[in-house]
Amino acid sequence: MLAEIQRRRTFAIISHPDAGKTTLTEKLLLYGGAVQLAGSVTARKNARATTSDWMELEKQRGISVSSTVLQFDYSGYRVNLLDTPGHKDFSEDTYRVLTAVDAVVMVIDAAKGIEAQTRKLFEVCRRRGVPIFTFMNKCDRPTRDPLALLDELEKVLGIGAFPVNWPLGSGTGFRGVYDRQQQSVHLFERTPQGAYRAPVRVGSLAEPFVREKLDDSDYHRAVEELEMLDIAGVEYCAQKVHHGEQTPVFFGSAMNNFGVQLLLDAFLARSLPPQPRKNAEYHGPATGNGSSEATSTPSADAGSSPFVPLDGPFSGFVFKIQANMDPRHRDRIAFVRICSGKFTRDMSVTHSPSGKRVRLASAHRLFGQERETVDEAYAGDVIGLVGHAEFGIGDTLTADPSIVYREIPRFPPECFAFLHNPNPGKFKQFRQGVEQLLQEGVVQVFDLRDSLQKIPLLAAVGPLQFEVVQYRLESEYGAPSRLENASWDAFRWLPGEADPKAVKLPTGCRLAYDAAGKPGVLFPSAWTRKYFTELNAGMELLDLPPE
Repeated sequence: MLAEIQRRRTFAIISHPDAGKTTLTEKLLLYGGAVQLAGSVTARKNARATTSDWMELEKQRGISVSSTVLQFDYSGYRVNLLDTPGHKDFSEDTYRVLTAVDAVVMVIDAAKGIEAQTRKLFEVCRRRGVPIFTFMNKCDRPTRDPLALLDELEKVLGIGAFPVNWPLGSGTGFRGVYDRQQQSVHLFERTPQGAYRAPVRVGSLAEPFVREKLDDSDYHRAVEELEMLDIAGVEYCAQKVHHGEQTPVFFGSAMNNFGVQLLLDAFLARSLPPQPRKNAEYHGPATGNGSSEATSTPSADAGSSPFVPLDGPFSGFVFKIQANMDPRHRDRIAFVRICSGKFTRDMSVTHSPSGKRVRLASAHRLFGQERETVDEAYAGDVIGLVGHAEFGIGDTLTADPSIVYREIPRFPPECFAFLHNPNPGKFKQFRQGVEQLLQEGVVQVFDLRDSLQKIPLLAAVGPLQFEVVQYRLESEYGAPSRLENASWDAFRWLPGEADPKAVKLPTGCRLAYDAAGKPGVLFPSAWTRKYFTELNAGMELLDLPPE
């Protein structure tokens, strides 16, 4: 079992929108042998779409609106690759995905440097101690100085940067990269639309064919910069990388396949296999630390450590739910990250929130929208479970009822809107669609109990989530809808001991209940939140629901 677990690599790709995240995902699949022809988000209409952006809205908009799992085998590794949305309105989905991975590849546009959403996602990874690998993309276009990009990583993000390879030329003169540790040059040739592997020629920096391909100025500049890095640059430290304190940096062009295989091979060799996860129900003395050292003793006695042994009983948690991935069926698939042990089809496990035993009969290996039945899987794998309406995001599934994970973060919503059904004849489809889409967790719903009409009040981190819900209601359920924006900009939960009927509400505020029946207050402004506290004798409002 441990040998199977050690060859697992589970990672996500994060970036600011338009940095090339989904394009890099597709090219990793190309070099991993998972697809024969790479697509592009910006491809012409007659070209194929990307594997990861399978939803029709994603194809129309050219952006990712939902995270996707892509599993494939490459060079002896079982790779679980998760493509995430880059737009800030879908950040909650991305944050959940980051709980299910062991490392991330951070894509940066080499012309723009570190952008706002990249910084936010980086901070989420840092708080979780997730190892970060950096890919400086779009080197085939005019870029910022490579040394300035490294300096920005260290100053803006506060993380040490070690360039594993170095660009040779830039913009239209970009020809390849120099592998600093292998001391070899990789020169690439472009392929039509980057659909196929780029032909590559490997040699030393001094060989004549390298001098012929590069302009004299680009060649001498690269030599000087490489000498400078050798003298004044930082040393590579695997331990710092595994603790998220140093990031290996790769340069290339995902669109033209330059440097993609170097990134894939180096990432798989330098990243960690799955690590033991913390059991939230553990109450004994802590002897583990959850760091990379835990890998050497994954089968330590579970009773003496808060970390669940990798080769212990089967356990995992649901980090995402997606409805209607197969438009021919009204199915619902729960994405489960396996944290320990071995999964076998038809096994019975405990569903921790309900305490009930459930049989996992319909399990799938995932590849975008495609799926195939899986008979067994191991810690580190992501599997899809179909047909379990009782599963919710964050639920633990385990063969040992004493194991419970608390991995999924929650975020207070910032946008609110009423969702109307303009066609009474479509009431059944409208209700069914809303219920299933709410189970995915992309939006929340609140109940205004003093309202005369029972119209769903939706809440989300960003307004584009509402557009996705409307689109999917009509395209997947045949139920048109009308959105009415609400004036509130925040919801805060009341503390557990508070009596909702006794609170005093400022003008414009409303009492509401979340899907679990927990009470809170809708606020139209920061001033009303402050005034509410004054009216109610300093009552402390909560960003998250009380336990």
